[in-house]
Amino acid sequence: MGQVVAEVTVVPLGTGSASLSGYVAEIERVLKAFPRLKSMLTPMSTILEGEMDEVVEAVKAMHEAPFRMGAMRVSTTLRIDDRRDKKITMAGKLNAVREKL
Repeated sequence: MGQVVAEVTVVPLGTGSASLSGYVAEIERVLKAFPRLKSMLTPMSTILEGEMDEVVEAVKAMHEAPFRMGAMRVSTTLRIDDRRDKKITMAGKLNAVREKL
């Protein structure tokens, strides 16, 4: 499989607090174990760029992080952009739009 760009949102539920920034920080720390992946934290999700197998492995690790912090339920959403005719990157996708503006 080739390189993909993926959007991941991990939401711990039933944490007893409306604040989730501590969970987000831990999830970002988990991503440090995947140095070949590029990642971009956004206000609502994390964007990953890398080989499909490593992205899926990272998402599993991201999903498990809130459980280790005491969450009893976690909802994870994953969207994958897998293009087979040419290599895609986060920067390339942004540049394609900027060129048209």
